Amino acid sequence: MGDPRPEKIAIVAEVQEKFSHAEAVILTEYRGLDVTDMAVLRTAMKQAGGEYKVYKNTLVRVAAKELNLEIEELLVGPTAIAFTGTRPDGSSGDPVSIAKALTNFAKDHEDLIIKGGILDGALLSTDEITALSKIAPREELLARLAGGIAAPLREFASLLNAIPQNFAYALSALIEAGGAGTETDEAAEAVSDDEAPSDEADEADSDEESAENNKIDGDANENEES
Repeated sequence: MGDPRPEKIAIVAEVQEKFSHAEAVILTEYRGLDVTDMAVLRTAMKQAGGEYKVYKNTLVRVAAKELNLEIEELLVGPTAIAFTGTRPDGSSGDPVSIAKALTNFAKDHEDLIIKGGILDGALLSTDEITALSKIAPREELLARLAGGIAAPLREFASLLNAIPQNFAYALSALIEAGGAGTETDEAAEAVSDDEAPSDEADEADSDEESAENNKIDGDANENEES
């Protein structure tokens, strides 16, 4: 048996490279699709951020075997493989988008059969690919995540804005009610009342002083008469 031809070696290397670097790989059978259908499908895949390639099963088997990928049972019939790639705008495609593009196309073209695939090294069944296609695209999930983060931040910002307003309102109400010094002022007034002599105390002290003066004057008169 002679050495493989260089073009076959190049195709095996290409398949290996795509299997190794693509986030998701989906294998399909395209028997019954004409050239126009294939062109439409390739365009849909490109818009979804994927690439749709037709390879001979024998060469795919060689590439898969060297990568220890157990996809032998999927390599039956004419096989075309979808790989995640890049969109026309340069952004990266994702597994959900290419799964959605394939399943949507298959709804209108029964000749396209989704056989299975690989996601991050794990094998996917046809049902799992269908389930994957029903997940929201990455952009929508990111938008939801951003919205979920933004909502608490907006609430927190509103709370921060409300704190000074509520504090000012509470301070104003406190001042109108007499302020924090009300109890202190009342205590000071009570102390002043206790320390200040009453009018009755003043009168009693005055009477005592008059009586004492009268006594002194009386004693002095007695001494003079003696």
